[in-house]
Amino acid sequence: MDFNMKKLASDAGIFFTRAVQFTEEKFGQAEKTELDAHFENLLARADSTKNWTERILRQTEVLLQPNPSARVEEFLYEKLDRKVPSRVTNGELLAQYMAEAASELGPSTPYGKTLIKVSEAEKRLGAAERDFIHTASLSFLTPLRNFLEGDWKTISKERRLLQNRRLDLDACKARLKKAKAAEAKATTVPDFQETRPRNYILSASASAAEQELRVAQTEFDRQAEVTRLLLEGISSTHVNHLRCLHEFVKSQTTYYAQCYRHMLDLQKQLGRFPGTFVGTTEPASPPLSSTSPTTTAATMPVVPTGAGLSPPEEAALCLEEVAPPASGTRKARVLYDYEAADSSELALLADELITVYSLPGMDPDWLIGERGNKKGKVPVTYLELLS
Repeated sequence: MDFNMKKLASDAGIFFTRAVQFTEEKFGQAEKTELDAHFENLLARADSTKNWTERILRQTEVLLQPNPSARVEEFLYEKLDRKVPSRVTNGELLAQYMAEAASELGPSTPYGKTLIKVSEAEKRLGAAERDFIHTASLSFLTPLRNFLEGDWKTISKERRLLQNRRLDLDACKARLKKAKAAEAKATTVPDFQETRPRNYILSASASAAEQELRVAQTEFDRQAEVTRLLLEGISSTHVNHLRCLHEFVKSQTTYYAQCYRHMLDLQKQLGRFPGTFVGTTEPASPPLSSTSPTTTAATMPVVPTGAGLSPPEEAALCLEEVAPPASGTRKARVLYDYEAADSSELALLADELITVYSLPGMDPDWLIGERGNKKGKVPVTYLELLS
């Protein structure tokens, strides 16, 4: 093998000189060229941008993929430049289990029918989650990762080069200082035997040190300008990350809006699903009451059917005739709009206040709601009980 011994020796000498200069600076035995305040602020802002970008990137990855093993697997696939295998979401897996359970337990039973409905909703939620993860990865994670793996590596490389140029400059300054000190000492205390030769050598040494200092100063200034331009580019990085942050918020808003719509539709379907919430039509034990027989008869509900009360034609009539209990009425605030499925139900508007109460033997997922002269069944999940 052909080694360039001169280059190897030169590189070793430069490395040794920088190491000596760095060590002496740490111990306060050598002067250090300080950068201007603006440059230091640029360096601090760049470091802060890099550190917080790493933290935001890692935590966003945890948000999108909570499973650490899956994150490690995806990281390895990316490093190997291989396509990440498709993975079902937790919602899709839950939907699969519910559908299989309904098939085995009986799809025609109330529980089986409900499992099928919920599994369809969970499948839609899983698909929405998959779209959100894909969109967020492209619009938010990828730009952050590109900055750390591209721009920041370039900035770090130029900063290391600037540090080396500064060490070379300060080492040249130290050599020039020593050469001038030796030349001044020789002038004041001459050696009568070898005055001219020694003074000539010292003068030549000082001239060479001055020439090296000029070269080192030029290289340092050039490298400082290159590094400064890169650091000022952090402002453009902030603008780009701001745009990506808006895209991330937009995709997250769309995802949660889809989830809300899917679950609201599921609630309405389950509320109208015949027989879904029907338990025993009679209470386990007769209710204890100290009221008179007349009051008890007046508050007794009609016999519930598949929806928890009587058929629509009879329920509307019976509800108008049934008086609310003497105690037990409460105020409730409506959380979401609700469209009545039939005449036995009361349509609701979000944020309105209504009076609600329950009747003995009534399905616990439903209450009787009153608004003025109107009365009807209302689902409990749409209400916030106030008092």
